Amino acid sequence: MDTNTFLQTHRVFNLDEAVRVLAPSGGRRATLERLKYSAARGKLKKLARGVYASVPPGVESVKFQPDRFLVAAALRPDAIFSHHSALELLGAAHSEWRLCTAYSGRRSQPFTLDGLELRFLSHPQSLVRLQVTELGKRSVYRFDRELSVTGPERTLIDGFRRPDLVGGLAEFVESVAGFSVLDLPLLFELLDAFGQKGLWAMVGWFLDTYRATFYVSDDDLALIDKHVPKAPLYLARDQRGGVLVRRWNLIVPDALMQGKEPDEPQR
Repeated sequence: MDTNTFLQTHRVFNLDEAVRVLAPSGGRRATLERLKYSAARGKLKKLARGVYASVPPGVESVKFQPDRFLVAAALRPDAIFSHHSALELLGAAHSEWRLCTAYSGRRSQPFTLDGLELRFLSHPQSLVRLQVTELGKRSVYRFDRELSVTGPERTLIDGFRRPDLVGGLAEFVESVAGFSVLDLPLLFELLDAFGQKGLWAMVGWFLDTYRATFYVSDDDLALIDKHVPKAPLYLARDQRGGVLVRRWNLIVPDALMQGKEPDEPQR
């Protein structure tokens, strides 16, 4: 493939990808020379070592800001986008963040670029031990690239684990309540893998609150009942006060309880 065609069809890419397409016989040095030539002509912007973005016609290279998700995927091809980034990619977020988070087998210091922050997280240890770090993953397309992202079920759990990475509990609950569907067997499988009673309680409260939305049955809630902690716990770690929801032994912030009475069961 010639260089111009490659740049037109690859918004953001890494050097390995460019070598595979431009010089499949292994001409790494020749590929670098072609990329340097394009960069000198303002058609290419180097973002990091071995990572580049194609600059659209009529845009100055220094002012061009590439898509943060594509940059993260080029930096870490094994990235699984998570937390607020997952909400955005799944179409459920109520805001757009300058922070992009993704799980990767190689954790590193946050990468900053033109005001954007890309943060690569270690996979949860409980999932690593069980060798199920991709459980609950799905694929979405972002422009010309297929990306891996935590699905609604995994994102629901991750948000309760790290509310600081989803914009806080109020925004998070409103966002995930907008999912069109939840795969409950997959959700319960994920909860089993995490093995934390607190997460069972949090998800139990959420499903109880939105049971009509996600077609949650009495049997589904009864299954969760078996895993609820014996001692009450706060939904938010730094929370003070709130309402004790006795079924789930969960103390929920007042703001989340306003107008959030459990749905009536389906008839």
